[in-house]
Amino acid sequence: MNVTPLAMGLPLHLPAHGRGRGLSPALRRLLRQRPGSWDLPELPEQGGPLIDTGAVAEAQRRCASQLGAEAVWFGVNGASGLLQAALLALAPPGSRVLLPRNLHRSLLHGCVLGQLRPVLFDLPFDPASGLWLPPSPAHLEVVLAAAEQDGPLAALVLVSPSYQGQRAELPALVALAHGRGLPVLVDQAHGRGEALAAGADLVVLSAQKAGGGLAQSAALLLQGGRADRDAVARALLWLQTSSPSALLLASAAAALDDLTSSAGRRRWQAAWRCGERLQRRCRALGLPLVANDDPLRLVLHTAAMGINGLEADAWLLQRGVIAELPEPGTLTFCLGMAPPPGLVWRLPQQLLRLRRALGGAPLPPFSAPPLPLVAEPELPLAEAWRAAVEVVALAAAAGRIAAEPLCPYPPGIPLLVPGERIDLARATWLRQQQQLWPGQIADTVRVVAG
Repeated sequence: MNVTPLAMGLPLHLPAHGRGRGLSPALRRLLRQRPGSWDLPELPEQGGPLIDTGAVAEAQRRCASQLGAEAVWFGVNGASGLLQAALLALAPPGSRVLLPRNLHRSLLHGCVLGQLRPVLFDLPFDPASGLWLPPSPAHLEVVLAAAEQDGPLAALVLVSPSYQGQRAELPALVALAHGRGLPVLVDQAHGRGEALAAGADLVVLSAQKAGGGLAQSAALLLQGGRADRDAVARALLWLQTSSPSALLLASAAAALDDLTSSAGRRRWQAAWRCGERLQRRCRALGLPLVANDDPLRLVLHTAAMGINGLEADAWLLQRGVIAELPEPGTLTFCLGMAPPPGLVWRLPQQLLRLRRALGGAPLPPFSAPPLPLVAEPELPLAEAWRAAVEVVALAAAAGRIAAEPLCPYPPGIPLLVPGERIDLARATWLRQQQQLWPGQIADTVRVVAG
């Protein structure tokens, strides 16, 4: 396979190192060494994530101390692999785990691997942008009460911040769960570890999404007594490779070191200020943005401009502007740890051209998915996913049980989960989504045969 650099233009996508500009200094130095010299096995002096001695163990202990965690494990299968291991560590086979509808699909895979029963809870919805919103404490309190009516729960998973940079009130949400005796896993792949201060028991970070690391490098953080350290190590043994890449382990260590160093904080603050200037300029020019809590994620409200975000993305891509996440009502740009030179002036000019070329009257409000507040798949997740299937038209799917997820990627959030029965309202809504996600959702859906 030939990997060639793409034309630079305005690359505003992940990894957050911005094609090398924002790499952690230690990782940059490592990559300057003789090619392949960093591709090492688990030699005694090197060690690995589950070995108590060696350079990796020392780096994990150092990062735990810097971040205020009791333990840190580096991962080389991205945040996805660590989310799965964390979930398996918290919940024994057959138990029920409470998951938000904006979960990453890797958590469904974790439920299959761990023989867990996903209990999915609905989230507030913004019809103007078409985005799910973080749950409020009052919302989660109602969710917890409803979910517990059908049996005990083993754990709660929260996502904060979202892909679009919106943060939940984590201290209050975690306190609610702890008050019911539930451990909390926070998917913080798009954040910087703030969930630890909020009291979360397990936190997953991505070195490439919110730091200066390489793709696939990530970290799992533990604190408190609600998550068993030995259970986490056992789950990592099951799900992580026995030959982890020394380069990716070094990437995780370098990104976390940089996260807490004074120089790293200065670079992050400079990028943050650039993002704030960009938002102010966009608003001054009348460009509509979706409010969020992270200036390094610029979320253009394309629906307010009369443009589907996927169409906006295609138009900009032809002009060298590469966004991270197109959705029907929005287009998210990731500025990264070292935003491109001239970004504050260059991007708004392209967005103004986009509005002139494709803009019009605002799109009509988006329909919220017709979902119950809390729902468990009618057929067990693993059974539905492994079942004999039929392929039917979306128009004929009402009454059938889904055999696989419908999952535009990115963002990797399932619109339909295996084992769910597709009622008429859901089938109608999915057909609407098909029109809104051109090329992302097929005309057909795989359902359980019979």
